[in-house]
Amino acid sequence: MTDRAEHLSRPAESIAVEPRTIGGLLAAMGRTGFQGRSLATALEVLVRMIEAEDNTIFLGYAGSMSTTGQSRIVRWLLENRFVDVLVGTGANLSEDVFEGLGFRYYQGTHLADDAELLRHQIDRFHDVYADELEYRQLESFIGEFIGTLEAGSVHSSADFLRRFGEFQLERGVESITATAATVGVPVFSPGLADSGYGVGATLYAREHGHAVVLDQFADFRQLAEIGERAGRTSVIYVGGGVPKDTIQLVTVLTDLARGGDEPAPHAYAVQITTDSPQWGGLSGCTFEEAISWGKIDEAAARAVCYCDATIALPILAHALLERGVERADARDLSWLAVG
Repeated sequence: MTDRAEHLSRPAESIAVEPRTIGGLLAAMGRTGFQGRSLATALEVLVRMIEAEDNTIFLGYAGSMSTTGQSRIVRWLLENRFVDVLVGTGANLSEDVFEGLGFRYYQGTHLADDAELLRHQIDRFHDVYADELEYRQLESFIGEFIGTLEAGSVHSSADFLRRFGEFQLERGVESITATAATVGVPVFSPGLADSGYGVGATLYAREHGHAVVLDQFADFRQLAEIGERAGRTSVIYVGGGVPKDTIQLVTVLTDLARGGDEPAPHAYAVQITTDSPQWGGLSGCTFEEAISWGKIDEAAARAVCYCDATIALPILAHALLERGVERADARDLSWLAVG
């Protein structure tokens, strides 16, 4: 039992307003409480995760992040090899391509007259707008890419998105998938069709009679092999949803591949989320609950910050840059691209 003095051994400190770095501010927040303290803890866990050796880092990327200025941060994480495997929603992995094609998102208002926006063919993401006619050009671009693949060919989402990244590089389009293709980071999206990819593929098949097949089970076979070959695995979750569940299942697949008696939990874990656990959904599920599944190591360095990712992610990324953190041991997954 912990004695009374131990419980009262770490005084909280009020934050003084003074010139300081982002890292210095986070350090001060770390001596307070609530989500300010959690954000500071998340930074320290990220640093340990990135600097750890023999550690495969997964990034789950959910929510409407690419529409709200976060995609270049994700590209920076890839370029610096702070991430070895990216699992994202189809929306996040297409809506940054929209900007890569030269289109823009616009600041609007969540108080807009949406019937008026519909008449003007303007799409609303809370307080961000996009031109629906330009969005259709994104879907046509995806269809154009699909036309370069062999009709009826079967692809995992990682293979499909790697080829799409290479297609963009040839055309000077900057995006997450193009960056990932450059640095050799596989990108998975088990729900890829639930996005502009699905629309683009459907329209292209209708107009040209040319379709390809996405094999979601192939995604899991490839992810399972990554888990089996990995020494340790760690996770960064921006939001939750399908990307989080997919990455959590990598540990289950690895355990089952070993006979079901050797749990392979993630060694480090960070999540930024606005979802709370009491509703029972995966997005709000705590890392503590995940311990019961063998998905998170009970001794793992972990942190959850309940915060809008458009606030937390830029702060964390700039703090990593400011600190000069370097990856100790980026994983080579080039074998996954074969076939």
